[in-house]
Amino acid sequence: MQRFDPRSAAVATTCPYCGVGCGVLATPDGSGGATIAGDPRHPANFGRLCSKGSALNETLSLEGRLLHPMLRDGAQLRRASWDEALSEVAKGFRRVIDAHGPQAVAFYLSGQLLTEDYYAANKLLKGFIGSPNVDTNSRLCMASTVAGHKRAFGADVVPGCYEDLDLADLIVLVGSNAAWCHPILFQRILRNKQERGAKLVVIDPRRTATAEEADLFLPIAPGGDVALFCGLLVHLVANGAVRDDYVMRHTEGFAQTLAAARAIAPTIAATAAAAGLREVDVAAFFELFAATPKTVTAFSQGVNQSAQGTDKVDAIVHCHLATGRIGEPGAAPFSLTGQPNAMGGREVGGLANQLAAHMGFSEAEVDRVRRFWNAPRIATREGLKAVQMFEAIGRGEIKALWVMGTNPAVSLPQADEARAALSRLDLFVVSDNVLSNDTINAGAHVLLPAQAWGEKSGTVTNSERRISRQRAFLPSPGEAEPDWRIVGEVAARMGFGEAFRFRSAADVFREHAALSAFENDGARSFDIGGLAELSGEAYDALRPTFWPIRAGETKGRERFFAEGSFFTADGKARFVAPERPALKAATSAAFPFRLNTGRIRDQWHTMTRTGKSPRLARHLPSPFVEIHPADAAAAGLVDGGFARVSTRHGECLLAVAVTERQRRGELFAPIHWSDETASLARVGALVAAVTDPHSGQPEAKATPARIDAVSFKSHGFLLSRAALRPPFAELATKVALAHGHGLLFASNAGLELWRDYVAALGDRADAADYFDEARGVYRAARFAEQRVDLCLFVGRQDARAAFDQATALFEKEWLTIEERKALLSGRAADGAEEDGAIVCACFGVGAKAIDKAIANGARSVAEIGARLRAGTNCGSCIPELKRAIAAARACCEE
Repeated sequence: MQRFDPRSAAVATTCPYCGVGCGVLATPDGSGGATIAGDPRHPANFGRLCSKGSALNETLSLEGRLLHPMLRDGAQLRRASWDEALSEVAKGFRRVIDAHGPQAVAFYLSGQLLTEDYYAANKLLKGFIGSPNVDTNSRLCMASTVAGHKRAFGADVVPGCYEDLDLADLIVLVGSNAAWCHPILFQRILRNKQERGAKLVVIDPRRTATAEEADLFLPIAPGGDVALFCGLLVHLVANGAVRDDYVMRHTEGFAQTLAAARAIAPTIAATAAAAGLREVDVAAFFELFAATPKTVTAFSQGVNQSAQGTDKVDAIVHCHLATGRIGEPGAAPFSLTGQPNAMGGREVGGLANQLAAHMGFSEAEVDRVRRFWNAPRIATREGLKAVQMFEAIGRGEIKALWVMGTNPAVSLPQADEARAALSRLDLFVVSDNVLSNDTINAGAHVLLPAQAWGEKSGTVTNSERRISRQRAFLPSPGEAEPDWRIVGEVAARMGFGEAFRFRSAADVFREHAALSAFENDGARSFDIGGLAELSGEAYDALRPTFWPIRAGETKGRERFFAEGSFFTADGKARFVAPERPALKAATSAAFPFRLNTGRIRDQWHTMTRTGKSPRLARHLPSPFVEIHPADAAAAGLVDGGFARVSTRHGECLLAVAVTERQRRGELFAPIHWSDETASLARVGALVAAVTDPHSGQPEAKATPARIDAVSFKSHGFLLSRAALRPPFAELATKVALAHGHGLLFASNAGLELWRDYVAALGDRADAADYFDEARGVYRAARFAEQRVDLCLFVGRQDARAAFDQATALFEKEWLTIEERKALLSGRAADGAEEDGAIVCACFGVGAKAIDKAIANGARSVAEIGARLRAGTNCGSCIPELKRAIAAARACCEE
């Protein structure tokens, strides 16, 4: 067993957030924490980290951790031994299988798992229990890319690599707010613009931070992507930009696909009308693409999360195949993966339509895997994809479910129905590292404590097919175990122990690598046989490497398909004629808007990790909905007010953000908040469970919705050392603080109720309050040992500015008399430096500090960076810095 020295040197590991796969150096501090820095040797990031990665040290506490196995006893969960819990799982699966067959058992996995965890879980269910019903939250993320790649290339292969972003002369970002969601890659794109003069085109319904850096921005209508790229294909043909030799030698189906494209978007005018764009912008994009051989088209969730996502992916791929811009330095279609190991999950068969090692369910492939695993009960057909799986649970067809490292009661579409389905299970098992989340609270019968990032060891694969090591740098707390070991223990209790005799993550990885090479003569794309004989020491020391890396090779392959050689029966790529684009759900008088959902800069998924970070909480601390000013005015909405957003499936109450960056007729709401962190903010409950027929990926970008103004008597916040939740804070959001708990709220309660609430918390000699019924203001503070113990603000106005100031005072070890007065007055103490709302999360720089630097002569992002460091790390705050500079310049010109 690995020993942990509190004086350990830095450990090279990999970030647990997005699919960029940044290298991290973690240096344990001997007290359960660590200092975090970027790894300058890692080729994904060369030492840079985004705001989330930079704040990883703030997420390592054991608060809220699941540290021991637990079993449900009536309405309560009680602590259990590992043996009792594992036996309960094994016996429960056996009961379900004996009564209903193996198809009644399902696993729902996560792109947060390591490849070794994924491999063991997939092997147990598909190989030995005999159920194909293994799927993953990556189904919600990149399944349309997988389906598109397989249709076009014959295999799920990303043709290019990150270096292509450095070498391209044109970079097209489609449905990707890379400045916020993949900021390290976006900084590479910006460096290319600055140093080589590359052009950037951004195609997105919202004018995001990414779009603000574009040379050309196309604010496309929801569902317009297929029409746009069909129109581009027609234009390329008409203007002689197609490489006829490449198309003839290396592809099939071009004529039929071109005919379909001409039917959808025959002219620039028709394309513009179908995509909701200006003709002049479409023409400019087409001409730029046609004239630039070195083009990378990078796409993300805006393309994938669609009921026509597979067609969107292939429409992009078609334009690269037609021009031969694939597999060449600086030229490729490129999928920006959402999760740190979504790619690794695809490699081991974590999707329901895969078996293992990129093999499917053909008779020959099933037989090959059966013989390799010696698995006589192996599943022989595809299983249920995520949305189908939870629908089957709701119908009572799936009786037992094991959820690993994900929160489907929040993240799935129609999340209310998904959560309700969980209550119907005969056996509901969750292995995770949190004691409470919406999924666990839906009635899990068994909780199994899994190791978290920093404690577990294994591999992940990033967006460019590069395998990297995640290494442990902290001791495993409580009774937490790696997921692969938990799976193996259940397998042993079910009688399959001989096939799961793994003693280490390296053992699992070696078997996974060997299977990838088994009877693989190069016809299968995924082959890491060159790593199948790694010693334990070599596995521990493994440097980031591309796949494939076949037996006898020492280096992986960076690019594919420049010379053809696709993974189809005849070695040719396939052009696939798309269906005519049409959104599956129509708007109506009752639901006149289109709801788009997505991520924000400083939070991740359902916030079980990022929600612990005070620094990350300060940028956008509460759930919100964006709306265009004209739509806001028509609906009686004001910036900073509140609204009810509803669809046919559910409703949320959200703060209103009025912005011209949002298209008219459309709304945007982030996905991150849950019942654990906020009230009435589970945006997944709003999203329709409409899926792509090829990929099974749900449409998360265009649900018909309505928005209505909601008013509250007061707004406010509560800061406290112990977690408190006033019963009349009708709309409340938890906000992480360094040494306590924060709550932003809206309420219809009278001020007297708030005053009585503070009084009921207990008498404190060192306390003060301020009550002004006429102005609708109540403020109270209690002090203990010279620092703030509790602080409550209630008022009629948005309390955000007072919240930022009070938080800074709350986190101080002691307060002066002047600062105490300032806490109650809502004004800054004399001589105090107000930082304002956080803009640069990497270095904790606020808006007021930035405005002050500009007022004192900083006239560029570089000058602000020199004075405050803002914008000098991941760069995701640079668009906001530019806005502040522009606003100051506009004020001076008035």
